[in-house]
Amino acid sequence: MLSNSHIVNSYLGQTPSSAALAERAAGCFPSAITHDSRHTTPYGIYVERAAGSRKWDADDNVYVDYFGGHGALLLGHRHPEVEAAVAEAMAAGSHFGSSHRFEVAWAEAVQRLMPAAERIRFTASGTEATLMAMRLARAFTGRNRIARFRTHFHGWHDHMAFGVSGHFDGTPSPGVLPEVAAQVVLLDPNDIDGVAQALEADGDIAAVILEPTGGGGGMMPLAPDFLPRLREITAEHGALLILDEVVTGFRVHPGGAQGLYGITPDLSSLAKILAGGLPGGAVAGRADILEHLDFQATAAKGVEKIHHPGTFNANPLSAAAGTAALGIVATTDACEKAAAFGAELRLRLNEMLQRLGIAWAVYGQQSSFFIFMNAGGQAIDPTDFDPLALPFTELKAKPGEQLNKLRLGLLLGGVDISGSGGGVISAVHDAADLNQTVEAFEQAVTMLAAEETLPRL
Repeated sequence: MLSNSHIVNSYLGQTPSSAALAERAAGCFPSAITHDSRHTTPYGIYVERAAGSRKWDADDNVYVDYFGGHGALLLGHRHPEVEAAVAEAMAAGSHFGSSHRFEVAWAEAVQRLMPAAERIRFTASGTEATLMAMRLARAFTGRNRIARFRTHFHGWHDHMAFGVSGHFDGTPSPGVLPEVAAQVVLLDPNDIDGVAQALEADGDIAAVILEPTGGGGGMMPLAPDFLPRLREITAEHGALLILDEVVTGFRVHPGGAQGLYGITPDLSSLAKILAGGLPGGAVAGRADILEHLDFQATAAKGVEKIHHPGTFNANPLSAAAGTAALGIVATTDACEKAAAFGAELRLRLNEMLQRLGIAWAVYGQQSSFFIFMNAGGQAIDPTDFDPLALPFTELKAKPGEQLNKLRLGLLLGGVDISGSGGGVISAVHDAADLNQTVEAFEQAVTMLAAEETLPRL
């Protein structure tokens, strides 16, 4: 039980100010939180400030940060060039209700990195971007249905609110209309034959959308040949290919996953790094598809335009931050530095697990890592682990109480990972961060093994 846990009691003793803030928050928010992935028992940390790769909580405890602004902070917290750009924009005005030079520069920065972005429409979030991408696909093709992959996350709107962590049979999650769920075709990741069969059998599929490195930002990775084959099959059947690059865009490569793998999508959804750590998203892609947002083009063709307002579309502060961040990505080795740190971190954590005799593994791609907690008791070697050898259900399965305690144990060691049991890496994580992270993991796993039964090598 949590109440009898040395890990939990130590955490309570270290974070009294966060506890007091959590108590106040409970009177305001469901579960006292504003984002599901921040759910932690008994409560999560409350952060007061951040800089570079680190952040400080209300009790002045300092943490190596692998939450990374939910993946938005490839350049770390408070990058000076990004801060200066936002200050310049703020001095001009936070919201003009008019077009402005910041949005033009932002769009051009995207186009320099992503040649497939012939036209761009900015939104206020990644969820809005995938929603608009779907609407464009239906309008362009005249078809009604969208194909998605189980475990792939594309925001929280109705078409995407099931089949991610549950409802894998396609039934709607609470509040979603059955009629909406019925317009979604759920497919198994890495089953390219299943995709071909679905497109052959259903001529009403407008588009196939996916996370290009796999579900959960790569937690359930895709086989190397899957994406190229998917591009071929969608083109053969007249269905659009939408790459959801909200997570991967400008992170796995300056040009996103499409740049890394050499794939040209019809549409892309973007957010996170796009806006340099501020709110912002976009849908980008073929000019003939985005013409459905164009007053003149739709009038000339005699078709009804897609209506798209949005108070904070291309907000000048987000535009300035995004332009600065993308400029840094374009002209430095930020993506490569973060990826190199990720490779070294995964290697050292797996060596540590093998030394401790714990049958877990740490895996991932480029600047991400995920912890396989081996709920099914598989015989594995942490230093030679192949996530593609396991079904997505096993990769995604994590004993909830063990993961919660692991996260608390890591916080005791000054390391903050995501609620899903992994993390994202910035270009400013350094050798001291790496050493502290490995030490914190060893301490946390050792503490957890004293309280819970963990799978052994």
